[in-house]
Amino acid sequence: MSKKPQSLADELKSFVAPFRVDGSEHFHLRSLKTNERGSLDKAAGEEIIVANRRRLVDFQEKLYAQDRWSLLLIFQGMDAAGKDSAIKSVFEGINPQGCEVTAFKQPSTKELDHDFMWRSMIALPERGRIGIFNRSYYEECLVVRVHPEVLAKEKLPPRLVTKNIWRERFEDISAIERYLSRNGIVVLKFFLNVSRQEQRARFLERLEEPAKNWKFSMADVDERALWPRYMAAYQDMIRHTASRAAPWHVVPADHKWFARVVIGSTIVSALEKLDLHFPKVDKTERSEFKRVREALLAEGKREVGKKAE
Repeated sequence: MSKKPQSLADELKSFVAPFRVDGSEHFHLRSLKTNERGSLDKAAGEEIIVANRRRLVDFQEKLYAQDRWSLLLIFQGMDAAGKDSAIKSVFEGINPQGCEVTAFKQPSTKELDHDFMWRSMIALPERGRIGIFNRSYYEECLVVRVHPEVLAKEKLPPRLVTKNIWRERFEDISAIERYLSRNGIVVLKFFLNVSRQEQRARFLERLEEPAKNWKFSMADVDERALWPRYMAAYQDMIRHTASRAAPWHVVPADHKWFARVVIGSTIVSALEKLDLHFPKVDKTERSEFKRVREALLAEGKREVGKKAE
């Protein structure tokens, strides 16, 4: 008896399930390794990365053509965790017309005159498209929490800034993500979990390579001193905002190639579950296609006749 062929979801499961956090189990960030790479070596990992790119290209074309679902991918992580390079690698070869990357920096004056979700909501992907957030509204529960002086600039009425503000923001974010998922936006969130030691090594690399100097600032070193506070903020944030509708994926990021295996596999697995396909053409349209074909062929014959004369 022949063995049943393995589905794509089953094939990629070992690179997705171990890193998925959906709120069904208690979450401890400290218990997760940053240098995990399973039984893979880098060469095998690179093959999976390339295969996932091909799959992603196929799924993205169907996603765009079907025009029903959209995909929102959120990338969070400490400086030098590899967010930029992961996005560039995983989406290599993707049609840029169906994909948009939004990088969220320090809020502008206009953005500070709106609620904290506003600038993210206006950047949501349209149906049929992939939206990538390089950092996101989650910065409001990370940087703003670690630096209370930033919260003071957000012009909130003082009586609303209570000891419950972070729990309230978690609740608001979860409600919005549930709303998005009910409207056909698949939300996948990635925390690139890099170690403090690996971050230091990457900072030193940036200092040594002129092409990477622009990425470095002394503020990055200052933030390193706040590492324990950031890890506590990530722990609390992931624990309170992970759900089945919008799961977190805590990606081991010390090995960049393995992080890309996990990210690509997670995205491909999610897209496979959507049953994407090219729209079917009905009989009326097929009849129209036949008339168009005949007209084009007749036009070609006329042109050939004119050249013969």
